[in-house]
Amino acid sequence: MIRGIISDFGGVLTSPLREAFVAFEEQTGISPEVLGTAMGAIWKRDGAHPLFELETGRMTEATFLATLADEVSAQLGRAVQFDWFGPRYLENLNPNQPLIDYMRELRSRGYRMAICTNNVREWEPLWRAKLPVDEIFHEVVDSAFVGVRKPDPAIFELTLERVGVTATEALLLDDVELNCQAARELGLTAIWFRSTEQAIADIEAALQSFD
Repeated sequence: MIRGIISDFGGVLTSPLREAFVAFEEQTGISPEVLGTAMGAIWKRDGAHPLFELETGRMTEATFLATLADEVSAQLGRAVQFDWFGPRYLENLNPNQPLIDYMRELRSRGYRMAICTNNVREWEPLWRAKLPVDEIFHEVVDSAFVGVRKPDPAIFELTLERVGVTATEALLLDDVELNCQAARELGLTAIWFRSTEQAIADIEAALQSFD
């Protein structure tokens, strides 16, 4: 039976990430495509993807933003600065209240609850302030603090260990299909989040199938 529920944070417990990037582009004139191209150029030059380094705690936010700003400035031919990126990005992520309420209900039904997130160490106070983390979730596994990020199986294995359930007793909810595939390969039940209504229906169907 399913005993543990593991949820992603951004784009699942919040509004979609794409909405935050659209707002960022409207505020700065810098598109997600420009950011992606810049990070790809840094990856090719340095041999390590800057976002992956940031989200595993191997690169500080300050170094990441300075490196990204330099590359974007070179691409656009004008000076840009990203010192304010984290707060501005996160202010455009709003709590997904219906799903948060559902997660609270799942805890009241006796499930072990966890968040497993690819995130930024310096952003922890900002994103935690958006939802009642400790009220609903027994464990939080943040890539920036554990040094490994989804879809690496090691982060799922660590989450299972902390929650105290086996892979076949756990259900993952994530908005990245690749993360869901990696979790399934370990034996977890995985729900690919595409909308709140779909996710709740799919979770309930999965839980009932194990009754």
